[in-house]
Amino acid sequence: MTNWIDISQPLTNDMATWPGDTPFSYSLTYTKEQTGSVNIGQITASLHTGTHVDAPFHYDTDGETIDELDLNRYIGKATVIDVSHVEEITAEVLQEFELKSVSRLLLRTSLPNNPKRFPSEMPVLDPGVAPYLQRKGVTLIGVDMPSVDTPDSKTLETHHALYNHGINILENIMLDAIKPGIYELIALPLAIHGADGSPVRAVLRPLTEKESL
Repeated sequence: MTNWIDISQPLTNDMATWPGDTPFSYSLTYTKEQTGSVNIGQITASLHTGTHVDAPFHYDTDGETIDELDLNRYIGKATVIDVSHVEEITAEVLQEFELKSVSRLLLRTSLPNNPKRFPSEMPVLDPGVAPYLQRKGVTLIGVDMPSVDTPDSKTLETHHALYNHGINILENIMLDAIKPGIYELIALPLAIHGADGSPVRAVLRPLTEKESL
């Protein structure tokens, strides 16, 4: 039996959202009593709610939209590493890890997973990691933070650096209970035509030693 681990934030009406962004809301539009047969719900939310994928169009008007992204990047072998011992994640920090044949890299940082509180501070992911990760063959980076850039950034240097080096972005995954190692990842964005991002249900499955080779 396959044991999948959910690493996505639950979508709740009291979850934290990016300051000033559209909060998540779920409610019943019609009840079974009203329709005579079914309950029908509706949601309102930013596309960057909870665990989500950024499309390049989010930070580059000429970039790909979420429905144009290569889905293969969000399915397959992924490596989880623990960088919680530093507050600035640089290429030099990543050089401490064996990243041979890694195409999807998930970073467990020092930021505690708390979906109901937006962090006032969080670790810094230096844009200089992008060329290093590209040389290693990484095409997807996932972080347990709301963004790969700091909340006050207006230039989004790390977003642009990753994009310019062919690396897609997965944000707000929950890794507090995940041990470093090799897993199978599924984190598919919705095919929302022309959109700048999408919430995802991200899951991991631990790989056996044979599978991880």
